[in-house]
Amino acid sequence: MRLLLIEDDVILGSSLKKALEKHAYGVDWIQDGESGLAALEDLIFSVVVLDVNLPKLDGINVLRAARQKKNMVPILLLTARDTPLQKVEGLDSGADDYLVKPFDLDELLARLRALIRRRDGRPDVVLKCRDVEVDPAAMVVRSTSGQVAMTAKEFQMLKLLMERAGKYVTKSDIEYALYSAESAVESNTTEVVIYNLRKKLGSDFIKSIRGVGYMVEQ
Repeated sequence: MRLLLIEDDVILGSSLKKALEKHAYGVDWIQDGESGLAALEDLIFSVVVLDVNLPKLDGINVLRAARQKKNMVPILLLTARDTPLQKVEGLDSGADDYLVKPFDLDELLARLRALIRRRDGRPDVVLKCRDVEVDPAAMVVRSTSGQVAMTAKEFQMLKLLMERAGKYVTKSDIEYALYSAESAVESNTTEVVIYNLRKKLGSDFIKSIRGVGYMVEQ
């Protein structure tokens, strides 16, 4: 999942980026409101984590501007001030959720998963295709032989393909969804991950057509 993190606190932003990437998000981290709004206008994200107190343009105004431009990406606000008035202002401005600093990482991850499920209209969090199950909440993959060990990128790629089961997903769509803008993605990165997934799940689990993309059959 491609995630936009707009947070000016260097220590918090750096630690959040690392933690989210360990959970297979491709994270674009921006440290001021104006640049964050520009990224929202130019790029497509699955979800946004937006700090309220930002330099150049505060988070509430970033949020309002995005909604005025009909950008309906799920946005979770972060703030250090736990006041009903600020919560109401943020939610009325178009935020989908709200989290007060300091917060627990597991709670943030759970809220992000809920926002993405709500966006996709998927009440069932466990994805099933043939004899493979993907549990996004637990970050667990199961097959008939039991639990299957996965790296973060293997898990996220499999999840992406199973969410779009029955349809071919292009290599460029995969790279856009799984890697941040500043990531150096080698030309064979996707092929290597697909190769590893086939070793673990069976050579015929992921279909491919050269020049078209990859697909998991329903």
